[in-house]
Amino acid sequence: MIEKLREKANKLPLLPGVYIMKDARGEVIYVGKAKKLKNRVTSYFRGEHLPKVQAMVDKVADFDVIVATSEFEALMLENSLIKRHMPHYNILLRDDKGYPFVRLDVKSSYPHFTIASKTARDGAKYFGPFGGRGATRGIIDTVCKALRLPTCQRKFPRDIGKERPCLNYHMGVCAGYCLPDTPPEGYAAAIEQAQLILSGKSAELTKQLTEQMNQASEELKFELAAQYRDRLRAVENLSNRQRVIATAFADTDAVGFFRGAKTCFAVLHYTAGSLAGKDFELLDEPLETDPEAVSRLVAQYYGVRGSWPKTILLPLDIEDRPELERLLTETAGHKVSLETPQRGDRAALTQTACVNAREEAIRATTVAQRRNKTLEWLQKTLGLDSLPERIEAFDISNTGSFGIVAAMTVFVQGRPLKRDYRKFRIRETNGQDDYGSMREAVRRRFARAIDGDEKFAEVPNLLLIDGGQQHAAAAEEVLGELGLVLPVYGMVKDDHHRTRALITSDGYEVGIIGNQAVFSFIGTIQEETHRFAIEYHRSLRSGTINSTLDNIPGVGEKRRNELLRRFKTIKAIKAAPLSELETAVPKNTARAVYEYFHGNGEAQK
Repeated sequence: MIEKLREKANKLPLLPGVYIMKDARGEVIYVGKAKKLKNRVTSYFRGEHLPKVQAMVDKVADFDVIVATSEFEALMLENSLIKRHMPHYNILLRDDKGYPFVRLDVKSSYPHFTIASKTARDGAKYFGPFGGRGATRGIIDTVCKALRLPTCQRKFPRDIGKERPCLNYHMGVCAGYCLPDTPPEGYAAAIEQAQLILSGKSAELTKQLTEQMNQASEELKFELAAQYRDRLRAVENLSNRQRVIATAFADTDAVGFFRGAKTCFAVLHYTAGSLAGKDFELLDEPLETDPEAVSRLVAQYYGVRGSWPKTILLPLDIEDRPELERLLTETAGHKVSLETPQRGDRAALTQTACVNAREEAIRATTVAQRRNKTLEWLQKTLGLDSLPERIEAFDISNTGSFGIVAAMTVFVQGRPLKRDYRKFRIRETNGQDDYGSMREAVRRRFARAIDGDEKFAEVPNLLLIDGGQQHAAAAEEVLGELGLVLPVYGMVKDDHHRTRALITSDGYEVGIIGNQAVFSFIGTIQEETHRFAIEYHRSLRSGTINSTLDNIPGVGEKRRNELLRRFKTIKAIKAAPLSELETAVPKNTARAVYEYFHGNGEAQK
């Protein structure tokens, strides 16, 4: 089957267009676009792919292509086909989420606000979109109560004077337009003010109400001035509630994207430099690369949303930016710019959006899912045959030739398994030889496994060595001598002592900084292994010092600690003249220490 599909793909033209993957039942399972159809489609039917891509390719029984006249036409066609077929393997936003609008029928003599799923060319005014139907209903109620507009089910002018005013009138949140003596001019004025709020022009309304209040006061119309004052306070309270009302058309949107155990697409809406709202959606991991995924999500999001900012800030460069920018501009009816800022305030906005996307994805996943995903990425990064469920790491610690030790830590399914940690005191290697010490530690660990020692029976899927190429080569050499084949990588540090890359015995370096999860995980392993080695080394040194001083008559724990605080090391204590020892401990103890190291000869003052 793959051979037939590859043969069919090889006959495709080097022209832009879309390709439509179908399964054995003829159902569309994936739609994509390409600058050159032949190159893109043939890539699916040769070589190995990531697991999710391979799962899609395994289901492909046939494919169709549509040649386009340009990359822009291919983009439009791809969006249309994805919306029509909703293919299983495409990255998709949920269209049913909806971004409702507030609708105002301005043709009516008593217009009122309602919720609309989308805009229409019906002569009405539309404000939004907003975050959801519940939030939109709350916005309408909040604005109406602030301006004392009716929120009941009565129709005006039909129901004026027919019934007594409802509870809202008695509570002071409605002006009582159902009463015959309430002037309709007030209703029209309140509607105009509500439109200013929904259009994000609260400052303009505040200025207007202040002027009207002052004018009424100058004309000695104190009751009218009090009404303007109350309305002004209500509007100011609205403005101070951290933007209860989302602004209709944002100046700038910042897009965030995070790919983890869950993938998250987030959009932050900014108006006049202030954050006005946030949308996000959690998705399964996409087949597409990050730039392709961001491009398709942006196209889908603004197609569903129905309103467009002047500027959309992207977290990374996308290949089809000119085409997508043109599509959004033509759909919006005004210029929409796509930018990928590299520094400054705008770059900070995209970073914030990405942090929001990451946090939402992390909240939606368990720790186990995140660990497993990190192991999958590590497997992919290193090209391992299996998931590195058990990782063992080695480090050497020494001070000169004293107490050279090796430490082995173990991580199983991404978590430290401390009961399997092992310590090795280097005995066979002479002097300060890190490579020789590493060879000895690795040999002793795996020789014990070969000999059937149950404490060393579990063999790792990946071996990490603290150090560079030569350290990895030393460990690999020992494994070869023992007849074992395991993936071995050295952990290469940067100037800040953080593991920046992994390196093979032949010098092939694999960067890990680009994947934050893998970078943090490998860094944790390196730090834990180094800590374990240092602690073991210190315990040996401390034991040696203690045993030496404990052999001196008259030196107990108190005097021993006093000497160590003053001189730090046995070597310094041994080199100190009697007069200096007497500054740290009593004279009889000082003489005992001096004679222990120098015999009973004449003490040097």
